[in-house]
Amino acid sequence: MGRIAIMAAMHEELAALLASMPDEQKDTVAGREFWVGHLEGREVVAVLSRIGKVAAATTTTLLVERYGVDALLFTGVAGGLGAGVRVGDVVVADALLQHDMDASPIFPRWEVPLYGRSRFEADAAMSERLRAAAADVLAHAGTHLGAQALAGFGIASPAVHRGLIISGDRFVSTAAESGALRAALPDALAVEMEGAAVAQVCHDLGVPCAVMRTISDRADDSAHLDFNTFIREIASRYSVAIVRRYLRG
Repeated sequence: MGRIAIMAAMHEELAALLASMPDEQKDTVAGREFWVGHLEGREVVAVLSRIGKVAAATTTTLLVERYGVDALLFTGVAGGLGAGVRVGDVVVADALLQHDMDASPIFPRWEVPLYGRSRFEADAAMSERLRAAAADVLAHAGTHLGAQALAGFGIASPAVHRGLIISGDRFVSTAAESGALRAALPDALAVEMEGAAVAQVCHDLGVPCAVMRTISDRADDSAHLDFNTFIREIASRYSVAIVRRYLRG
């Protein structure tokens, strides 16, 4: 098995992953800290994606071109869009799309110019393995997170969903915005700011990728409430548990 990249969207998630790596060594490139080492016996490179599509694309390119990773696993948080996608659930991407890509009328809305497509698929085998790992962790959520943390966010029976994740260079945080996205892209399950760019770069470079997002809010007017607490007590613990379960196979 080759070297796998683990890209985290939040500092707290990366810190939780690094705490589980016994031999990580830091390397700084383009202002980014890449941590090379092992996790669950696998050779890994862990890095913070940074926020937004351009930053995430740069980080992804460096992972492949400089560090020679053979696969990429992305973990972070997102706003829920799909019906039944609740706070504390996990969404694993089947495909990713840039909801703010619009070169019409020259190209259809959402289509990436010169690609002939708007959606970039995640690797099916990686995504199924990630879904299974997430399902196993969520089935024992109380063990990983603690009853108090779950109760604090009203999380009772967290579920795993697979489907479309959409990305854009804006934090969607009003009911009007999330409603417009649901109307335009009714099959979208979650919205975030990096995944579609990561998937496009991986497509270009021929590297399989999988994207997982923990739902922190419903991308509406309450999206800012207790965000940092959620990252610390829920998302970061989910991330390290699911990634470790994924790597164990």
